[in-house]
Formats: sequence, structure tokens, C-alpha cells
Amino acid sequence: MSSRQGRGRGAGREARREARQRRPVSTAPFIERHIPYYEVLDDQALALIEHNADTVLEEIGIEFNDFPEALNLLQKAGASVAGERVRFPRGMCRSIVQASAPAEYTQHARNPERNVIIGGKRTVLVPAYGSPFVRDLDGGRRYATLEDFRNFVKLTYMSPGLHHSGGTVCEPVDIPVNKRHLDMVYSHIRYSDKPFMGSVTRPSRAEDTVSMAKILFGDDFVENNTVLTSLINANSPMTYDATMLGAATVYARHNQATMISPFLLAGAMSPVTVAGTATQILAEALAGMAYIQLVKPGAPVIFGTFSAAVSMQSGAPTFGTPEPSLILYVAAALARRLGVPFRSGGALCAAKIADAQAAYESANTLQTSALAGVNFMLHTAGWLEGGLVMGYEKFIIDADQANMIAVLLRGVDMSENGQGLDALREVGPGSHFFGAAHTRANFENAFYRSTIADNNRFEQWELEGSQDAAQRANGIWKSMLADYEAPALDPAVDEALLDYIARRKSELPDQDY
Repeated sequence: MSSRQGRGRGAGREARREARQRRPVSTAPFIERHIPYYEVLDDQALALIEHNADTVLEEIGIEFNDFPEALNLLQKAGASVAGERVRFPRGMCRSIVQASAPAEYTQHARNPERNVIIGGKRTVLVPAYGSPFVRDLDGGRRYATLEDFRNFVKLTYMSPGLHHSGGTVCEPVDIPVNKRHLDMVYSHIRYSDKPFMGSVTRPSRAEDTVSMAKILFGDDFVENNTVLTSLINANSPMTYDATMLGAATVYARHNQATMISPFLLAGAMSPVTVAGTATQILAEALAGMAYIQLVKPGAPVIFGTFSAAVSMQSGAPTFGTPEPSLILYVAAALARRLGVPFRSGGALCAAKIADAQAAYESANTLQTSALAGVNFMLHTAGWLEGGLVMGYEKFIIDADQANMIAVLLRGVDMSENGQGLDALREVGPGSHFFGAAHTRANFENAFYRSTIADNNRFEQWELEGSQDAAQRANGIWKSMLADYEAPALDPAVDEALLDYIARRKSELPDQDY
């Protein structure tokens, strides 16, 4: 075969790969799970952790800092308040949560076909969140800008395996801190029609998010339906601060969902043991979710957790190791027993670039999350450097893994076609299945075909430029952005949003906090 022929065939393969990546944006709005949960503890062990969490709530308590409203509500409900420390009678938090928190809820998107159901046997995959830096092969590591933020919203919109636009996919540091939330929320609305998250860095910014959502959906619709799911982190260990409590209160009052998520680095912010950390996670989450139900009974809540471990030698966070996986399995089971949706997981890693370390650490967490039964998988795509960096190439590689998670959770096809008896009868002993009628009828969808992996022989790979996965991903994200077309948005709504943003920015002097 001549080199020209080889290059021609290589170009054809590259075109097919890009075509798979550029498939129409229409996709299943979420994953329906058809495989069992992976359990690591029996009911007796889980009940012991629940008992221990109640002991923490009763004897040690949780601090609700600088937020008298929470102290007053909790005291009226039966908790003991001393200063800012709240102690809960055994079983109080669980009974409040189970009395009114929904087991699942629908988050509405501006495109109803993209509404997601969060809870039950469903999984919603969401990009990474909160990184002040971005990285790509061309520009290296640098501070994120609003253009980067918009790029990741667009890439998420075009990624079939990601069901949710996310929130702060990266921090646009070229916009003042007290104004950037307006641009971020607008970007989610303008450049995607998937559901999105709201700002939580100040209660006033949560109010702005709700106001913009009302421009998009209408006042009554927002008050009677959930259109926002937002992240509320506990300030672990065993503390909630006024910023998070204030934002959570705003969203709850408007019937919007909050993820109550202890943020733990085991060994630094929780005990060094799996059971001890799981106990603390449950206690913190129960206290936060109970408070939300006191603010507005029935407001959707998600039992969330972010848990990694620290190196006992350096104190640095580590990812993709066995202990956080065990914590995740336990927390997922505890959420199911409580009867609320669960958030955790993602493509977590400490790697600085999209290399082998990034791949194996991320794959470990992604697979654990899928098997555990995570309902809202934040940080599914793009995460690098312990969350400090949102990587363009890493995003594309992770989005490919997200597609695979959907295939795994669909389980085994046991239909007549799935059983394959026709193929077995046709081929018989000693032949092959390439030309069988069953193969021809199923070959287009028979197996997952990666948008990133190169499975060709060495000579073909070499003719195509000897590219590694990151280099292939670099070409893909650029092609996707070049092909991006914004979903239609009512011009009147767009104008109203821009007017609101202009007015709010004119009212706020630039601040870096």
C-alpha cells in the first residue's frame, strides 16, 4: 500500500472519528439505571454509622456561624442552641428530612426535552466546577476568562453524555468577583438549553440567579417548579458558614434545589478512617438538609459529598485511591436509606495534565460513582490538578468516558435480539460472525466506539501523526467550537436578561470579593 493510500485511509478514519464527536446534540436527558448498586456494607453496619452520626449531632453538634435565622428555626424545631453550636436530639434531623424532602424531583430546562429527573435509578452527568485556571495544549495553564467559560458551556451543550450545563465551570477572573455571576448565569441560558446551576457566593447573587430564571421561565413557574440545582458546601468539619446558609435559604424559599455537600479531605477535615469519615458526612448532611426543610418543607435537597484523602507524608490531596471509593459507596447507601437523591463523584485527579495519572485516577472515581448509584455526578468532565484547573483536552477525554457510563448503566440487553441465538444458529462451529445477518443488522450500534481512543495498527497511527489522546482531543474541541450553533432563544427574553444584567452591574461598584 502506498503512503498516499495510507494517508487517505487515515484521513477517512479521522473524519469518521470527528463525525462521531459531532453527532447531533439531541441525546437522552439523563441515564436510566438498569444494573444493581454495588454495596460494601450490610444493613447492620450502615445502621451503626447512622447511630454514630446521631451521636455526633447529639453530643458534639454542628455550628451555624453568623446566621441567626438558622439558629432560631432549629431551636424552635427542638434543637439545643448554645452560641452558634446546635445539638440535635437523636433522630430529629432524620425525621425532619424524611417527613418532607422529595425522593426525586424534576429540574426543568428551557428546552423541555432536556428536563432532568434527579433521584431514583437515574444518573445526571455534570461538568467540573469552580476552577480558577484553565489549560490546553496551545496556551498551557492560565487564569480562566469569560471566553473560556462560554467555551465550556458550548462544549457541554454539544456533548451527548453530559446532561446538565453545570455552574461555575471555571472562574472568569477577567470579570469583577461581584459581577461575574451575572455573566455566568447568562452564558448558561444563552449558549445552552440544558439545565444549569446558580450562584452561591453571596445571598444577593443567589437572588440575582432566581431573578434571571424568572425572566426566562416566568415568576409563577419558578415558584412552583425547580429550575435550579445549586451547590451548598459545609465548611467541614461540622460547620456551616453564613455565605452558604444565606444562598441555600434564598433557593429554598423559591422552591429551588440545593445540594448539601460536606467537603472533606480525610485526614485533615475528617477522621482517617472510612467509617469515621462517613459518620461525619452523614451528620453534616443531615443537619443541613433538615435546616432546608425547616425553611420550606418540600424544597428539593440532594445529599452530597465530596471526599478525598490527604497524603500523610505531605498533606496534599490525593484522588483515585481506594478509601475515597469506599466512602463514596457507603455514603450512596446512606442516601438511599434516607430516601433522598445523592451527589458525588466525577473525573477527579491530582494530575497536572491529561496524562496517564489523570486517566487512571479519573477512571477510578467515575466507575465508583457509576456503580455506587450517584444521581447527580458533579465534576464529570474537565477536572485537573485537584480542581484548580479546567482542562480543554481533559474535558473531551472525560466526555468520552461519560458516554461509556451510560452504556454501562443501561445493563445487559436480554431481548430476543440481545440473546443472539439467531447468530449462533447461523454461524455454527468453526466459522466467524463478521458476515452473519445478526452482525450486519447490529453493527452500527453493537459496541461503544470511543471518540478518543485509537485502536488502529501502529503503521496507521504513525501515518496519522503519532498523536496521543490529548493531541486528538485538542483537535476535537477546536472542531466542536468551530461547528457550534447556539440554541434558539426568544429575543425578548434575551433583551430582558441583558437589560437586567446592565442594571445590576450599574448598581454595583467593582469589587474583588
